[in-house]
Amino acid sequence: MDMVPESTRAFRLKRVRAIVIEGLFSPGRAARLQKYPEQGYPVSIENFRNVAADPQAQAIVRRVIRENWRHYRSRYALAILCMVVVAATTAYSAYIIKDIVNEVFDKKQLEMAWLVSGIVLGVFVLKGVAGFGQDVILNRIGNNIIARYQKRAYDQMLRLGVGFYHDTRSAYLVGQISQNIAGLRNLLNQIITVVARDFLTLVGLIFVMIWQDPMMTLGSLIVLPVAGYVISRYVKKMKTLSRKEVNLNARVNSAMIETAQGITVLKAFTMEEAMEAKVGSLIHQAEKQSNRIALVNARTRPLTETLGGIAIAGAIAFGGWRVITHGGNPGALLSFLAAAMLAYDPARRLAAFRVQFEKSLVNARMLYELLDTPPRQADKPDARDIVVDKGEVVLEEVSFSYGDAETVLSAISLRAQAGKTTALVGPSGGGKTTIINLIQRFHDLDSGRIVVDGQDIADIAVASLRRHISYVSQQPILFEGSIADNIGYGRPGASRAEIEAAAKLAQAHEFIVALPDGYDTEVGEMGANFSGGQRQRLSIARAVLRDAPILLLDEATSALDNESEKLVQQALDQLMKGRTTIVVAHRLSTIRNADRIVVIDGGRVIEEGDHATLVGKQEGLYSRLYRLGMANSDADTEQELSYG
Repeated sequence: MDMVPESTRAFRLKRVRAIVIEGLFSPGRAARLQKYPEQGYPVSIENFRNVAADPQAQAIVRRVIRENWRHYRSRYALAILCMVVVAATTAYSAYIIKDIVNEVFDKKQLEMAWLVSGIVLGVFVLKGVAGFGQDVILNRIGNNIIARYQKRAYDQMLRLGVGFYHDTRSAYLVGQISQNIAGLRNLLNQIITVVARDFLTLVGLIFVMIWQDPMMTLGSLIVLPVAGYVISRYVKKMKTLSRKEVNLNARVNSAMIETAQGITVLKAFTMEEAMEAKVGSLIHQAEKQSNRIALVNARTRPLTETLGGIAIAGAIAFGGWRVITHGGNPGALLSFLAAAMLAYDPARRLAAFRVQFEKSLVNARMLYELLDTPPRQADKPDARDIVVDKGEVVLEEVSFSYGDAETVLSAISLRAQAGKTTALVGPSGGGKTTIINLIQRFHDLDSGRIVVDGQDIADIAVASLRRHISYVSQQPILFEGSIADNIGYGRPGASRAEIEAAAKLAQAHEFIVALPDGYDTEVGEMGANFSGGQRQRLSIARAVLRDAPILLLDEATSALDNESEKLVQQALDQLMKGRTTIVVAHRLSTIRNADRIVVIDGGRVIEEGDHATLVGKQEGLYSRLYRLGMANSDADTEQELSYG
């Protein structure tokens, strides 16, 4: 039987509660937090205060909650209800021990034993069902969060300009995104589980402890400030370690993806040992970094275990002394000890919350750095759709450089007449491909302007501009999916008949129908299951289907053998009819038939004219390149301008 009068118990309960609240929320402690924010608080509410003391962390947390709460509030509410049930049943399982000892064992009441056992069974069944519901709901929310942010990240990747990918390794970017999205999911789950499960469970168990013995509860909580101070020392270190871990793991993923994509070159140059050593070193560094983080996480364990042991051992010794020597209530003591032991796990998780939280916070910050990166070729607020009638393209005093690098184009001016073919020739590095890219607004100009049918493309919506351009690059790019899918990207919504008609014009239909699955043949990675000529003809078919008035060709035949080049050239001849075509080429067959040839060297227009006129200028650059190409060519091969 409990030896403490009810009036005394109520007084003690109020007093301890006042002491605890004063200790947690007093102005003096709040002032110390502002003056020494690195010291932290010992229990969960103070961990949240430390997070709130960091404006950046506070902004990230607010943004994560704002972006996700409205999507999941009903499901989170149900999950929180399940967690409340888990917390309540955990606290009650400790509280009922008092009745088990006093009413069943001490008074030897068999009827009470049956009643209490039934209650205990019901409590644990309810706890199991609530725990099941909590896990299923949180996992489904987490999986949906990953899916939503994957889509957002991919949409942002599509919006970012080509220049962004010149500065960022694509495989590294993908590896980093994957880790950071998973970290953001963990951030949300940590907030919910810490608040609704661990904190409520701990509060419930501490309430049971206070109810059974307020003074012993106060003595047990003395260890918390020590644990809180030690754990706060590792928080700042975790920020640096976590960012470095993400970067290292992204580099490992990047190296593996690049190895798979470049396997033929790697094997041709017998690079296996060199790459094995390089990637092995990266993996070793990533492993060491993960071990450092694991060490920081684990360093708190011995301390918290020891402090928890001190608190519980002290309670056993002191409580046992009171029961034996002063006739204390053994049921209340055992209930208190059960609550203290059950409180250890949520208390330990709460104590380590900030270390884990900071790691996830780093992932969220890095993900938002990508999502908040502004597109470099963003539309102006008043951007309008382009109206293309003839398709004339004019460059007026255009200057351009890649960032802080040397100027690529210097006040260059040229005109590509509507419905005509303009060839850009000249030594490598002169700026020919850059002109092709600038016409598509892959980059913004340093000065000057580019005009299409009298409209400055800087004032035009980028998507509208590009819908009026067909582009064939030197390196044809094919995507995952079927052949029909890849051609169909030229004009979404095109019928199968239109896709096949485009393939016929591109001289690709015959080899496609010869495949076992025809147009439904799946394309291997980057089109690896097709020859270079076949990939290029599929790329041309995509451009044919686009049916745009402006055609840009960037050395579309330079990497092909003679037979493939003839087929591709036939396809290009069909594609170029009646279109404004700007072509970068080495092959004389392409250049000679151009309506106008523009010779570019060092970012400037050196010469202009047709083939006969430029060859006739004996001292001109084009004539010199032509003579070198004739001298270096074999009688049976296609002649090229020599840029050597």
